[in-house]
Amino acid sequence: MMMKDTEKMLKEYLEMDPNSKTCEELIQLKKEAEKGASSEINERLQTRLQFGTAGLRGPMGGGYNRMNDLTVIQATQGLCAYIKETFPEKKDLSIAIAYDHRAKKSLDLSSKRFAELTACVAIHAGFKAHLMRGFTATPLVPFLVRKHSMDAGVVVTASHNPKDDNGFKVYWNTGSQIVPPHDKNIAAYIQKNLKPWKKYDAEGVYQLKGCVDPTQKALEDYFSAITTKLCRYPNENKSSNVKIAYTAMHGVGKAFTAESFKRFNLPAFVSVAEQENPDPEFPTVKFPNPEEKGAMDLSIAVAKKNGCSLVLANDPDADRLAAAEITDSGYKMFSGNEIGILLADWQWTQYKKNHPEKSDYSDVYMLNSTVSSKMLRAYARAEGFQYRDTLTGFKWMGNTAYDLEKQGKTVLFMFEEAIGYCVGDVVLDKDGVCAAAVFGEMANYLKRVHNLSVSQHLEALYKRLGYFLSHNYYVRSNDQKVLGKIFSRLRNEGNYWFRCGKYTISAIRDLETGYDSSQPDLKAILPKSNVLTYEFTNGCVITLRPSGTEPKLKYYIELSGPRKESTQEELHEMVRVLVVSMLEPEKHNLKFSLP
Repeated sequence: MMMKDTEKMLKEYLEMDPNSKTCEELIQLKKEAEKGASSEINERLQTRLQFGTAGLRGPMGGGYNRMNDLTVIQATQGLCAYIKETFPEKKDLSIAIAYDHRAKKSLDLSSKRFAELTACVAIHAGFKAHLMRGFTATPLVPFLVRKHSMDAGVVVTASHNPKDDNGFKVYWNTGSQIVPPHDKNIAAYIQKNLKPWKKYDAEGVYQLKGCVDPTQKALEDYFSAITTKLCRYPNENKSSNVKIAYTAMHGVGKAFTAESFKRFNLPAFVSVAEQENPDPEFPTVKFPNPEEKGAMDLSIAVAKKNGCSLVLANDPDADRLAAAEITDSGYKMFSGNEIGILLADWQWTQYKKNHPEKSDYSDVYMLNSTVSSKMLRAYARAEGFQYRDTLTGFKWMGNTAYDLEKQGKTVLFMFEEAIGYCVGDVVLDKDGVCAAAVFGEMANYLKRVHNLSVSQHLEALYKRLGYFLSHNYYVRSNDQKVLGKIFSRLRNEGNYWFRCGKYTISAIRDLETGYDSSQPDLKAILPKSNVLTYEFTNGCVITLRPSGTEPKLKYYIELSGPRKESTQEELHEMVRVLVVSMLEPEKHNLKFSLP
């Protein structure tokens, strides 16, 4: 059954969408609604994909709440109009654009087509569109924006989302993803520019005067930059005896990561053949995310078969990195936090080696997100450099690094627990291509100089700094009011808990209200966000936040101690107490899991 305004909205939509196949899809959905077989047409037209700090992301298909030619045109028109309004004096406007391999062939929808339309709109708006040719790893766009001081960047990708999804990821002139208020402002300008300014010819974009091909120079500049700044042992790398298996997870990463290995003089990796080519169907994995259970099984098997000691994996758009090490008892899958501390230690030891004269590190920083491991904070305190945490998401870290750079500070490394790493300052976003080569060089150095595996070196870091063990999970509820009630109870109108069960809370930070008991003025430093963090007298930290994309309340619990077994035991005990006491899952009928 069709809702009252849907037919009018459909007529309006069909007049604007240049793609006949998505129009036909909606006409078919209208027929199904008229027969009473489906009401999906209402959902497709009555709601819109929301533009946020991640840009747009959603399933491909016809309608305002799908990724399609029209919604991409509208998003680009809004973005260009906002940039021109924000910088009215600027004449030579430019934008970097790239795309991955995602496609829904039955509807003639693809990342490539979306990128071509983005370029068409930008050129019509007076921009030079630097459109990368061929499937491109995401980090190349923030690199281009940063290197050439461009006004914006767009990557058409849905990263490691399910195969039917696509996305429109936006970078600001900082070379980092957008942060508020840009997201809301761009969303408002999209609403002002819903009608296509003209009929755009996606295929003809390459003949337009404003369409620039930056591909070859961008690749050379990027690989030269990561090699010059981050490859420390090019001669020694040639004789590496650390054999590495690699999977692109059906994404775009293989060509880029193979080149980063080549530039670092690392031996070629053993590629997982079944997953090495870009394939929008992602046929061998349920979800194309290296963090998902079972996603690395094939690459582990290939590594064992070929005598590899290390396994590296990019997600499909190659901005993340997963790692595992083959052991006598099977394999060790490194967590995002573990890869983070390993790369942080590598960056720090190499920095000190190259700056022997330096003893004051007050201008040297490392960053991670507030839900990532506090082991980095402990490491910074032990070594004397500066640590800062940010809200969740690389957009916050990238923009913080940009601000620190403007103050003359050095940012060596940034990471988030969701396998995202920014090594050095070549880009101000996560970069799995660069991180893979740096990780490979680190593994080779540890073996060659210290005769250590990566796992053994990680164990040495734990023994030195303490075992930082975590339990990250979520409770799910389709009723947003339930999640709201949980947060309201914990906030208790400003009368915060300072005890939970037998555990004493030493500090509370509530970014929704701006309260931080650990600050002299009780005011939080980080921006407003619905995030609650508790620190306990035994060193445990729990952070609670709602998911930005799903009906979940996520929690991140970490505890450190000198002995692994006793720390793990105490962590599990605390998880059971904190989840039950704070979230009351049984009372609210929530799905949950306890160790």
